[in-house]
Amino acid sequence: MYPNPQQYLENFPQFVRAFGGRAFEHGTAQYVDRFLAAALWLPPGVQPDEEALAALIEDSVPVSDREAVFALFDELGGYHPNEPHWHLPLIGADPTQQGKGHGSALLRHALAVCDRQQTPVYLEATSETSVPLYQRHGFEVLGTIQVATSTQITPMLRKPR
Repeated sequence: MYPNPQQYLENFPQFVRAFGGRAFEHGTAQYVDRFLAAALWLPPGVQPDEEALAALIEDSVPVSDREAVFALFDELGGYHPNEPHWHLPLIGADPTQQGKGHGSALLRHALAVCDRQQTPVYLEATSETSVPLYQRHGFEVLGTIQVATSTQITPMLRKPR
């Protein structure tokens, strides 16, 4: 959505609030020591703020790219489970800390809760390198999505254990 670094810096915080910010309201935002990594988990029944997302796209994405961005989100919506599920819209680590197990620690902690609740978990892997990480934690690939010049996104689902 924001190939220009300045656009990214200006708009990504709003994107995070709209896409995963409700995790803060529900006490399901998690981080590891000194915020080296963080995850925003949406519990069953809680959705991203679609109105805020749409408004942000309208305000910050060039007109020439909006149709593709909206099409991408439409495609993603088709993969969300219909049954109650946890959704992991955002997880990330400080680039200097990637590959040190922080993401896995965040996943293990939350997945244990999901397993106790016997609730599936849905996410979208936004990089090819993250797919194997999620697979190691029990996620299965549902498909792949790429619209126009977007990065390839891989919707994934993990059944409770």
